[in-house]
Amino acid sequence: MVPSQEEPAAARGTSEAQQLGSAPPGAAPLPGAGPLDGPEAAAAEKVEVELSGSVGAEPLEPPEGGWGWLVMLAAMWCNGSVFGIQNSCGVLFVSMLKTFGSKDDDKMVFKTAWVGSLSMGMIFFCCPIVSVFTDIFGCSKTAVMGAAVGFAGLLSSSFVSSIEPLYLTYGIIFACGCSFAYQPSLVILGHYFKKRLGLVNGIVTAGSSIFTILLPFLLRFLTDSVGLFHTLRVLCIFMFVLFLAGFTYRPLASSAKEKDGTAKGGHRLSLFSRRKFSPPKKMFNFAIFKVTAYAVWAIGIPLALFGYFVPYVHLMKHVNERFKDEKNKEVVLMCIGITSGVGRLLFGRIVDYVPGVKKIYLQVLSFLFIGLMSMMIPLCSVFAALIAVCLIMGLFDGCFISIMAPIAFELVGAQDVSQAIGFLLGFMSIPMTVGPPIAGLLHDKLGSYDVAFYLAGIPPLIGGAVLCFIPWVHSKKQKEVTQATGGEKMEKMLENQNSVSSSAAIFKKESDSVI
Repeated sequence: MVPSQEEPAAARGTSEAQQLGSAPPGAAPLPGAGPLDGPEAAAAEKVEVELSGSVGAEPLEPPEGGWGWLVMLAAMWCNGSVFGIQNSCGVLFVSMLKTFGSKDDDKMVFKTAWVGSLSMGMIFFCCPIVSVFTDIFGCSKTAVMGAAVGFAGLLSSSFVSSIEPLYLTYGIIFACGCSFAYQPSLVILGHYFKKRLGLVNGIVTAGSSIFTILLPFLLRFLTDSVGLFHTLRVLCIFMFVLFLAGFTYRPLASSAKEKDGTAKGGHRLSLFSRRKFSPPKKMFNFAIFKVTAYAVWAIGIPLALFGYFVPYVHLMKHVNERFKDEKNKEVVLMCIGITSGVGRLLFGRIVDYVPGVKKIYLQVLSFLFIGLMSMMIPLCSVFAALIAVCLIMGLFDGCFISIMAPIAFELVGAQDVSQAIGFLLGFMSIPMTVGPPIAGLLHDKLGSYDVAFYLAGIPPLIGGAVLCFIPWVHSKKQKEVTQATGGEKMEKMLENQNSVSSSAAIFKKESDSVI
């Protein structure tokens, strides 16, 4: 955890202790944060008090329902629309090859793979920027603007005449819009839920699994019946609903001062977060990289993800080549979606019983199985075996996703977790963008995906090995902090003793002079 450095130690005194002792009822730590003691607890609590508003602010308790249920459904639609479309891009990939493919172009798979990989990569690349926009402009404005941009990008993608313009319209504009619409949908949940936040987050993130199960069949039907361009126009309906959903993200008035501002300024302040009027002190907090364990995590995760998105882009093409006579080939993506949802719920519950940074070993386990299953895809000569591989891959994919936030809480603490996850998602964008085109290039050169899937399984194994060092690094750092804190306490005790002794001597001297 990064200690607070906003004011010198000499300036912290009785007033700070009083502030820490009177934390407002709405400033409880976020779910998943590990127990903190000593100066770390004071630093985390101090930050929570500062973020909750100025002196005299009285944040309301989350209502645990009411309008929040509508917000939850809107966020669920957002999660499902954004990642359902991204996870089903294998169906669109096949349709793009048919629409734009040419026998004279021996690099068509490589070129087409850039569309889906750019799109997924940009969603994560924009996350650190979106967090700043959300802090300044509020959840509703950011989400509505993002959905509008995504709608424009998807609609313009349906009018292109070659594959190259899709890099801009689908891979960048549509994906940036999705990123700006997605992140506020998670932030707004904390305004309405605290006790039920874990349950609500589980329901919201399950939206992507539900859409990943259903969308491949819908997209296959649409691309076969009306073609690629009309399919993209149908998907614009999802973005339009997402645009409307953004208007439901109404943060609660968090203080009496804000209520007064609302009464004077009309309805506008009740729609958008007050944080747009008080920008964060630090837009990008690079100090979190001084936490060695987090720095190792921020290296290991992207390193493991060079092959992560390859199955989502190329699996359908591989199935069409290897199992030509099979019907309902989309079932492989459906299997990944089903078990990914199960994995999020299952491992999300298991991680609550794993102490401290040892949670990282679950992520290591997930990368081990994801890597092995990627390598086994080319070995499956029977369609049923491929389905079994996809079921296992989806299960541990859900494990990897569901425990990211709890690990971030353990490494940097509650006050820095938002930017810690934002930076990590930004780093993840690079390997997730590069991996699928490299797999497509190997297919164009070798005529099959066998080598591509074998190589895609190596980075998760390497990244998992790097993550194994985190518990050791974290425990070593904690010992150093404990020793340093113990030394400071000892010095303070000696100073207090000297102060008491000197005061007693002065008192004795004055008493003697009086006598």
